[in-house]
Formats: sequence, C-alpha cells, structure tokens
Amino acid sequence: MWKRKDLKNRAKKVIKKNYWTIVIACFIIAICTGEFGLTSATFERNYETSDITERVTEANTKLKEVIFGIFKNKDDTNLVNRYSNRIEDSINSTINSTIKSQKYAFKIVDAVRLYIENHKQESIILFVAGCTAFLFIIFVADPLLVGERRFFLHTKASKKTKVGVLATVFHKDQWLNIAKIMFIRNIYTFLWYFTIIGGMIKTYEYQMIPYILAENPQINKKEAFKLSKQMMKGNKWKSFVLDLSFILWYILSFITLGLVGVFYVNPYTTATRTELYLYLKKEGIKKKYEFYEELLNKKIEDKEELKRA
Repeated sequence: MWKRKDLKNRAKKVIKKNYWTIVIACFIIAICTGEFGLTSATFERNYETSDITERVTEANTKLKEVIFGIFKNKDDTNLVNRYSNRIEDSINSTINSTIKSQKYAFKIVDAVRLYIENHKQESIILFVAGCTAFLFIIFVADPLLVGERRFFLHTKASKKTKVGVLATVFHKDQWLNIAKIMFIRNIYTFLWYFTIIGGMIKTYEYQMIPYILAENPQINKKEAFKLSKQMMKGNKWKSFVLDLSFILWYILSFITLGLVGVFYVNPYTTATRTELYLYLKKEGIKKKYEFYEELLNKKIEDKEELKRA
C-alpha cells in the first residue's frame, strides 16, 4: 500500500535533478491550460456565465453578509470584501481548471440567446470567441495536459528531459485520439458534477486517464476508462487526502501571489501524482487488471521520441 510520504520524497528527488526545466514546463502548462488554478488566477481574472460559477458568487456574497455582521468598522469590512473577492477568484479558477472546455459551451449558448433577443452583433462576436476558445481547449490545451504527464514520466526516466516533450502529443498518429478521449473524460466529469458528490468521485476515478494516454496514446476509450477505474478503486479517498495534504503549500502560494506555486508547488504536486500513477501502474500489472497489457507500453523510454522533442 502506498504512503504519501514515500510518494513526496520520490517526487522531490525527481524535481531536484531537473528543476528549472520542470519549472518552465509547469509554467507553460499553467498559462496554456489553466491546470494550476492559483497560478492561472495570478495572470487572468475569469468572467464566467456558467451556473456553477454563479453558485460560487452567490455563496461568496452570503459569506460576506455573515462576516460584515461581525465587523462594524468600515475599514474592516472593506478589507473583508477585498479578500473575499480574491477567494472567489481562486475558487473560480480552480473550477475552470476542471471544466475549462465545458465552460465555453455556455458562451456559445449565450451567443444563441443574444441572437434570439435580436442582439446580432454581440451574439456573433461571442459565438466566434466561444467556438475558438472551445476548439483551442479540445485540440490544444487538453492534449497539452497529457503532454505534461508525459514530460514528468520522461523526467522520472531521464536526467535530461527537454521541455519539447510537452509537444510530442501533437504527432499526427496520436493527437486526435488523445483529444477525443480527454474531451469525453471532461464531458463525463462535467455531467457527473450535476449530482454534486458524483463529480468529485468521477474526477478521481478518471484521474489516471491522462497518464495512460501519455504512455499509450493510441489506446481506445473503453480500455483507458476501464484501466483508470481499476487503478483508482480503493484509492480515490486516499488520493483526495493526498491532494489535501498540500493545503499549506496552496495557502503559501496564495499569499505570495502565485510565486511559490510557479517555483515549487506546481512541480511538487504534479511530480507526486506522477509517482502515484507509477505505483498504481505497477500494481495493475502485478494483479493483471483487465487490459493491463496496455500498461506495458514502453513509449516513455523511447529514445527516438526524446530526440524528436
């Protein structure tokens, strides 16, 4: 059975041997995909129309009303208001990193609504912007997340991994399959969030899919989902606790306006999750999960791919 401490210690060793390359890779991923919520929030303020972010705003308003009842001094309430808005931005950015491709579908729906209401110019602008962003997320950002996992797997296997490994997922023989499976994963997760608790469960159940695609980009949907489900069986709660164990690092990143996140927390958390995947992969092969043969792919150790990067 895996232990958080062991995963983190191994992750620190990986980061130490290739530190600056890892930092640069994580920074690129943060900017292009919004994978790291707090880092992304440092560079952009998100405005969303989805029902989920509206709920966050509503909850934040209620929170301020309660706190304002405690503080009578005007300066105190202004301070609370400022920090409350920052918290709301961070929550929204975290949500966006989970359902980033789906949120643009709401913009397209809004464009149709504006067109019906006879705001044609605004609807066309919003529609074009929404479609462009939606396609970017599906065909660029989501595959890049798989590229990030591949990069970390390469870093584990090699002392000199190039940032270019991130882009190897765009080779024509694997790109579309990766984009398709990642999109389906996001759609499934998004729909499960309407059941509230189901969304969180499925988020962890599907957590290994990007790693599986990173090693075996030509795997089919059924095999990828089945393998991830088997690997995470009995590990979802522990994985959730693993994520919670970084909470102090997230707070420190927030206090430093994302700087600690860029230079340490993002690489640290991603490297740790990579160690979890490698452990669960080893267990899957040992226990001969259904489709376990697909975990035997040696793509990550392919020297020709490293040269192409």
